[in-house]
Amino acid sequence: MNFAFISIGVILFLVIVVIAVLILISCVKVVHQAQAVVVERLGAYLTTWNTGLHFKLPIIDRVARRIDLKEQVVDFPPQPVITKDNVTMQIDTVVFYSVTDPKMFCYGVASPIIAIENLTATTLRNIIGDLELDQTLTSRETINTKMRAELDRATDAWGIKVNRVELKNIVPPAAIRDAMEKQMKAERERREAILRAEGEKKSTVLVAEGQKESVILEAEAEKQAAILKAEAEKEKMIREAEGEAEAILKVQQATADGLRFLKEAGADNAVLTLKSLEAFEKAADGRATKIIVPSQIQEIAGLVKSITEVAADDKENPQQ
Repeated sequence: MNFAFISIGVILFLVIVVIAVLILISCVKVVHQAQAVVVERLGAYLTTWNTGLHFKLPIIDRVARRIDLKEQVVDFPPQPVITKDNVTMQIDTVVFYSVTDPKMFCYGVASPIIAIENLTATTLRNIIGDLELDQTLTSRETINTKMRAELDRATDAWGIKVNRVELKNIVPPAAIRDAMEKQMKAERERREAILRAEGEKKSTVLVAEGQKESVILEAEAEKQAAILKAEAEKEKMIREAEGEAEAILKVQQATADGLRFLKEAGADNAVLTLKSLEAFEKAADGRATKIIVPSQIQEIAGLVKSITEVAADDKENPQQ
């Protein structure tokens, strides 16, 4: 009996020890990075644990909620909204938020995500109700900014920071979509026609300018050719005149040298005059049509003719 009683006591002691160890282990908590733990004592808020190792009292302290502090993304389903011009469309939104106050997030609102969804829907209806269809389709950035400001202000009491709000899809009614597609098609066709007309206009202008430049270049080329031809002819005439002048000068020089030689040899004036006439004949070279001869040369020519006639008579009558 005593042995049995001791065995039961040991077993109970061991069980108590194990239970105590397990309780102590359960009181040790590790909070991971980007997390927060809300702790309650006897049902009341006690503190918020941040990253690290923490201990709590057994039984009287409990972990009320683990909260993720990273930025969260919530994609809400499409919401029906009515524009200012009575067009009903479906718009779905994406909200990016993060928890800034774990205590308020835990105790400020019962269901934070459902609260944000309902707040987003009502805010979106209020904003779209002041805009017409065309403004709604072209004012995404404005709508996003207004919604973010409204949601951020409303969720401050819940310990939530709304970082960004995006309109994911805007789906107008089928009839409106068909009309918009037809309008866009007509607009594209109009732009295409304008671009084609502008292209043809530019092409015509370029062709005309090309023809104009071609005519101008041809005229310039003809002008340059005429100038070069005239200069060549002028150069040719100058060279011919210089050649003729040089030839005449050489003839005159030769004649003068001959006359000087005759004079040095003792020839009389008649012989010199005849040599001058020969020089005029060579100078004319058969191309001159008219030569002006001085009166003295004419007299000497007559004398030469008389001497020639006398010489002829002497030949005919050698005995006289």
